[in-house]
Amino acid sequence: MTKERSELKSIGYEIFIGILSILSIVNLVLAYAAQEQSLATVLEVMNALFSVVFLADFLYRIATVPSAGTYFFKHFGWADLLASLPLAQLKFLRVFRLIRVYRLLRDVGIRTVGRTLSKDRAGSSLYVLLLMGIFVLEFGSLMMLRIEQYAPGANIRTASDAIWYTIVTISTVGYGDQYPVTGAGRMLGSGIIVIGVGIFGTFTGYLANFFLAPRKKEPAPSVDAAATSATVEGLRLRLDESEAKLAEIRKLLTEPT
Repeated sequence: MTKERSELKSIGYEIFIGILSILSIVNLVLAYAAQEQSLATVLEVMNALFSVVFLADFLYRIATVPSAGTYFFKHFGWADLLASLPLAQLKFLRVFRLIRVYRLLRDVGIRTVGRTLSKDRAGSSLYVLLLMGIFVLEFGSLMMLRIEQYAPGANIRTASDAIWYTIVTISTVGYGDQYPVTGAGRMLGSGIIVIGVGIFGTFTGYLANFFLAPRKKEPAPSVDAAATSATVEGLRLRLDESEAKLAEIRKLLTEPT
């Protein structure tokens, strides 16, 4: 296996990091295009969350790759580190992380990627749930803030209000301190509730399967072919000796006294 292939983590994990890289780059464009400061604040909070994830990814990779120097200097590890810092000027370096994920998956092959995801459905589902939670948290907060911010009698007016409402709604807790007052906002809130129930219901099933599913039985140890051959040969020799002794006894019994 080449060093490039050995840098590959699980297929689901690489795709997860790749999608987050794309979303973080999209957020940079949205942050520049946002006309409302409150909307830009939501994007800044999400980018800060991505920075934590990417920094953890960098530490995970540099601790597990065969050669930390090769990863850092030749495979854009330095770009991963700089792009993880909370500096807007360096976030464009996340393109290098996306390039590396693409290169690793290309070396594996699309068929292998499909077979692996199909075989490891539980792990793939977990990454899908994480991505769904992130997408709903970001775009649910942005849309709710956009709809409710200037509505009469609204109580979701700031970025923190929108993020807090979305987190509470996804988790199906529902404190009731923040709530939409417009028809469009209530429809959006209903969708977030349904998605949140699906996410946590599936996540609960995943945990139950992980902790309570019976372990697979270990295959019986294979018998060494040489040992089996030696045993058979020993039995054959003993059988020949027994037949020789029986022949001698039979001869003695048949001789005249």
